[in-house]
Amino acid sequence: MTENTRNGTVLVTGASGKTGRQVAEAAKAAGFGVRAASRGGDVRFDWYDPSTWDEALRGADAAYLAYAPDVGAPGAAGNVAAFARRAQDLGVRRLVLLSARGERQAEPTERALRESGAAWTVVQADWFFQNFSEGLLLDGVRGGEFVFPAGEVPVPFVDARDLAEVVVKALSDSSYAGRTLEITGPRLLSFREAMAEISTAAGREIRYVPVPTKEYGQILAGFGLPAEEVAFMEEVFDGLLDGHNARTTDGVRQVLGRAPRDFADFAREHAADGVWKV
Repeated sequence: MTENTRNGTVLVTGASGKTGRQVAEAAKAAGFGVRAASRGGDVRFDWYDPSTWDEALRGADAAYLAYAPDVGAPGAAGNVAAFARRAQDLGVRRLVLLSARGERQAEPTERALRESGAAWTVVQADWFFQNFSEGLLLDGVRGGEFVFPAGEVPVPFVDARDLAEVVVKALSDSSYAGRTLEITGPRLLSFREAMAEISTAAGREIRYVPVPTKEYGQILAGFGLPAEEVAFMEEVFDGLLDGHNARTTDGVRQVLGRAPRDFADFAREHAADGVWKV
């Protein structure tokens, strides 16, 4: 696929998720045909069930890989390697992987894709703005008390919509093949500062309550997460939230030719939509 190609078909894995939904919308807006795949969608796809892969891949020109539950999860590298081989067997050679910036556990999965023989791009991102407006963390924000094991570490939060546009650019422009793109938002914010900006936008106080990682693991276990997944998430949080990612990049501007979206604008937009109303 070249920079002028806009009529190919893109398989979007995790299409009902935080980033997959945004990638599907951005790809449609760019003129691609989109095959939206998920475990419960019309196009069924499950990373842990290879029998679902062929139907999702067949006839696609490229694919966006959003590995669930996490790109660094046990088994991710082997599954991505096998998926990449099968994709090439079926004529799908352009693969873009969402990876976690600074996550040590993600490195084997990135390496598996690089060594697969596919025309690959890795897009590394940190925490998304949308972590606060959808998914597991939304209830805490909406409830007025956000409990999380991040201390006061500054984080370069990025908008999932910026990620999606970067992914679509990587899918459509062959000059991004064989490259790792590291994207962030325009500034660093601690989780406490993020809650303060959401509080201002929402017109009510949302407290940030930092807790030790083990205590947060107990909270996750209370939600029904299996013990091995809780242990993995504790390891990831300890590794990601130690400050080593506390720097921004020009990745979004270099790819899209514009500045990344700002968190304050996101907060105002979603407050106006009533996302954080009780």
